[in-house]
Amino acid sequence: MSRYIYDRRAQSAVSPIVHEPLRRRPRAGLFAFCMVSLIALAAIPSAARAAYLLGPGDLLKITVFKNADLSLDVRVSDAGSIGYPLIGAVPVSGLTLDAAEKKIAKMLQDGGFVVNPQISILLTQGFNDLVSVIGEVNKSGRYSTEQSGGHLSGVLASAGGISPVGSEVVTVTGERNGKPFRREVDIVKMSSSGNATDDIELLGGDTVFVKKQPLFYIYGQVQKPDQYPLQGGMTVMQALATGGGVTGKGTQRGIVRHRRDASGKVKEESVSLDDDVQDKDVIYVKESLF
Repeated sequence: MSRYIYDRRAQSAVSPIVHEPLRRRPRAGLFAFCMVSLIALAAIPSAARAAYLLGPGDLLKITVFKNADLSLDVRVSDAGSIGYPLIGAVPVSGLTLDAAEKKIAKMLQDGGFVVNPQISILLTQGFNDLVSVIGEVNKSGRYSTEQSGGHLSGVLASAGGISPVGSEVVTVTGERNGKPFRREVDIVKMSSSGNATDDIELLGGDTVFVKKQPLFYIYGQVQKPDQYPLQGGMTVMQALATGGGVTGKGTQRGIVRHRRDASGKVKEESVSLDDDVQDKDVIYVKESLF
């Protein structure tokens, strides 16, 4: 009997698996990655069956040879178990497909229901390798690390890329070796430098979060008053340049910055061209008196 398993390194062509959408955003963005279809884990060859551990949400097709009434399609519950005829709840979370087959066979045999049962379990849809992508991306959802290549760039591509208001810095959280894991990655820097070490490998259960791009606001006597993306280490002089510079009526001696303090209260202060600009700062260029 043919058996199929999940293999992280499999390269064969497979059928798509539908992801679970969280929310939708416009397709255009900082990185207009092409959409990548998700994978049907059931269609992957059986070279590394033991690599996949069952978990909540997995869909299984269980077949018992010469016992059609005991063959069924079932989903692993949030508690990590499946409901099975005659023997009731069977905990399978954390087991390989082979181990789950042996466990069900033993329970059927020990209960006197089937003599020498031959069990086959097919993983028709797996959720144990999914990564959640949330925040300012074009298509939030849960995506397979297998189909995306298992790395940050591939998962962001599956999510349609970062939206126009998304930050260049992406936060990845999860668990490594039983301990909490958190890392921030500058996507622009990673892409321009070609540093493969920044394109970190993702594991099932990880979360990729893209926050909103920090912004500053500039108005008054500038050529192009508006809100603009804040770049790291930006100064007031650079902010003025971003806004097209000071108009003929404005003065660099009359620049005021509005910034919220720790208590949330807005504080107004005069600034020089070398002062820093932070997220949500409002810069006002006054009109010259002369």
